[in-house]
This record gives sequence, structure tokens and C-alpha cells, in this order.
Amino acid sequence: MMQTLVFPVLILGGLGLFFGLLLALGSKIFHVDQDPRLDKIVKALPGANCGGCGFSGCAACANAILKGEAPANACPVGGAKSAVAIAEIMGIEAGNTARMVAHVNCRGGINAVQKFKYDGIEDCFAASKVSGGHMGCPYGCLGLGTCVKACPYDAIHIVNGVAVVDAKKCKACGKCVAACPRQIISIVRETEDVFVSCSSHQRGADLRKVCNIGCIGCMLCQKNCPVGAITVTDNLASIDYDKCIHCGKCVTVCPRKLIVKASDSTVEVQA
Repeated sequence: MMQTLVFPVLILGGLGLFFGLLLALGSKIFHVDQDPRLDKIVKALPGANCGGCGFSGCAACANAILKGEAPANACPVGGAKSAVAIAEIMGIEAGNTARMVAHVNCRGGINAVQKFKYDGIEDCFAASKVSGGHMGCPYGCLGLGTCVKACPYDAIHIVNGVAVVDAKKCKACGKCVAACPRQIISIVRETEDVFVSCSSHQRGADLRKVCNIGCIGCMLCQKNCPVGAITVTDNLASIDYDKCIHCGKCVTVCPRKLIVKASDSTVEVQA
């Protein structure tokens, strides 16, 4: 009886030893040396795994940087600190290390007309599927907070019916940008001081019917800009930040008060 038990045990043990040696041999044969810089780059990243860099996580981002497929400043969350550290590891230039933040290009909210009362799921994507959304402006914020839910840093909130970014908390991960069905949120340099807070391309007469604060394409901002940094295209003003000197002239002349200073975080209400 004892002998009948010993042989199976020996056979199984022998097979285990054989396959163990086979795996050990295979690991040596197929071993690929890892670049020691990879771990250093991963440690220089914040570990948020938010996808703001365009990759699946920090490890994937680090691997792309190591291969030269992404710049040293690929991580918006890590900012200048990560970029400088990674550049030093790689022996390359850090590139633009300016802090980036999200900005909502709309100040509609309670200033905009609603086509109907929406009683569905509190989600902007869901609302946009119902007759194009409950707001009269087809370009404006739907105000249901899909971007709020997407933000991992509690940096964006709905104020008076429209999304507003808290620049101090924002990490520019881009989650809110991806979450917005209207594509009205953009990532900009924190140093930019003036914004066109509207995304509408409607003609002035049509825009006035649905929002009392949107761009009507009057071109006063373009005509009064001393450096030609602001232009009106397809009924909407836009700023070339490479030319802008932050003089605030466009803010002053805009009759709709939709061109605003970054320091003005309130949502203005017009009668």
C-alpha cells in the first residue's frame, strides 16, 4: 500500500522539478534587460493613472517617454516638477513646463433659455440625446454635471447652471474635456488671463433668442485689439494667446460681457 502511494508522489515531484527547471531556463533564454531609467521615470510621475497624458496609466506613459514616443512633459498632472525630473533622467529638454488648467467656454446657465424641462437622468450625454438637449443653445453647457462626476480632483462644479473650474484644484488631466458631450471645455495655460467664454457659432439674431450673454459676432473685440490677437470666425471670437498681451481691451469693449478675465470666476447674470 505504501509503495503504491510513493511512486505517484515521486512522479509528481519529478514533474514539478522538471517544469520548474524548464521555466527557469526559459526565463534566462528569453530574458530582456529592462532599461534602469524606466523605474526612475515611473517614480517621477504622480501615480494618478488618470489617462490625462493620453496613455492607459503612468507606467505606459513612462514607457512611451523612454521610447521617445512622448515628451518629458507628457504628464499634465505632474506638471513642471515631473517634467524637469524626467528630462534630467532622459538627458533631454523638459519642454513647456507652464501649469495647465481646464476652462469652460460657456457662461450660459441661468442666462440661457431652456427649450423644455428635462426630468431624465442627471447626465449631459443622456440629456443631449433628447431633442439635442433641453437648452436652447446647441453649443452651450447643459449644466447636469457630467464633468463634475468625471473630475477626480473636485475641481469643477455647477454654478448657476453652468460648469465652473476651480483653477487652484485643477490638474489639467482632461477628464472633464472627454466627459463633455458639447466639447466646450479646453485645456489652457494657467498664465492666460483673458477668455472668450462662449462656444456658439449661431448668427447674432439667433443667438439672442436663446442666450443673453453669448457671442453675437459683432467684431468689436477684433477691431479694438491693439495687437491683432483676437479674431471673429464663423460668428465666434477667439484669442491667439501667442499674440495676446493681456491688456484687457477686448474685455472692456465686449457688449455681451462674455470675454472675461481669469480672475472673474463668477457667472454673470444679465436681465
